[in-house]
Amino acid sequence: MATTTKRDYYEVLGVPKNATEEDIKKAYRKLAKECHPDLHPNDKNAEARFKELNEANEVLSDPEKRARYDQFGMDGPQNPFGGAGGGFDFSGFGDLGGMGSIFDQLFGGMGGMNSQHRNAPQAGQDLQYELKLSFEEAAMGCEKSFEFYREETCTTCGGSGAKPGTKPQTCPTCKGTGQIRTQGGFMLVTRPCSTCRGTGKIVTDKCTSCGGSGIKRVKRTAHVKVPAGIAHGQSIVLHGQGGPGMNGGPAGDLYVTISVRPHKLFQRDGTTLLLDMPISFTQATLGADIDVPTLTGKIKYHIPEGTQSGTEFRIKGQGLPRVGSAYKGDLLIRVKVEVPKRLTEKQKDLLRQFDAESTGKEYEGAKSFLDKVKSLFN
Repeated sequence: MATTTKRDYYEVLGVPKNATEEDIKKAYRKLAKECHPDLHPNDKNAEARFKELNEANEVLSDPEKRARYDQFGMDGPQNPFGGAGGGFDFSGFGDLGGMGSIFDQLFGGMGGMNSQHRNAPQAGQDLQYELKLSFEEAAMGCEKSFEFYREETCTTCGGSGAKPGTKPQTCPTCKGTGQIRTQGGFMLVTRPCSTCRGTGKIVTDKCTSCGGSGIKRVKRTAHVKVPAGIAHGQSIVLHGQGGPGMNGGPAGDLYVTISVRPHKLFQRDGTTLLLDMPISFTQATLGADIDVPTLTGKIKYHIPEGTQSGTEFRIKGQGLPRVGSAYKGDLLIRVKVEVPKRLTEKQKDLLRQFDAESTGKEYEGAKSFLDKVKSLFN
């Protein structure tokens, strides 16, 4: 008997078996967004994961398919003539993969179940928009407006596709079922009607506004409140601002993905703000109060004497906020001691005099290094 290698659909979506339809919908949208092929181009693993999620959602979001799956499992009675492993794959024959549809196909049903599925409410398509922000806007938060295009139900014909004053006609080929049945030996095979494209209706006098599609591409303006501390690549969901739903279904969502431009001075590590700051040889040697730039202005900070190049100093609360929290990270300063160039002869003489009068204690790192070198050759 053939065995399946597919994972349990509830496991794929990460929901329990008693999950509600809303739980399944939320889980699918979240996971599908994470591995959507558009966000992971040329990633075969993401593509395979996305297909797996779609397959699980197609079954669990449909009450009848879910009931059959709960009753029979992955290896349930897919083939009424040979059991689950009977050697014939019904996946290419529309709804023949379920027992209810098989009986409907084989014993003369008129497609009522499929018609219900076709006319059932369907959620609209989710849309994506890339919103570019400056480093400061992402760090401090802001409000933005932007224009985008989406498909909407044609207001002229109300989505019917027919010219005002007329109505779509019942398809003469499929008699309104949206399906064509053909005899294949002892089986009846169902496929979508090519005349009406599975809708069951045809438009003879088309709406001039939408060309008979019932849908128009419209420019809209969206307003979004960007929370302080949002990071590059994160998204804000504007519910109901995606594509239109079908048959009374809800509209899709608009995912606003944040793209943050680099800063001239700062870098980011979570909520920590990083700053590489040059200081002079004299400041490092004698210590100094220096002006440190932050996102909100300059602050004074004391550098102790004898500071070495690469030393890091942490200033609490001068970093980035955590989204949805009052917490703020720190500013991490990494100093770089600059060695003076183009000295005058007088300045060079003073440095030579300093070196000549030094005891060696002034250079702890050099003394430690020389001691290690001596131990290697003694």
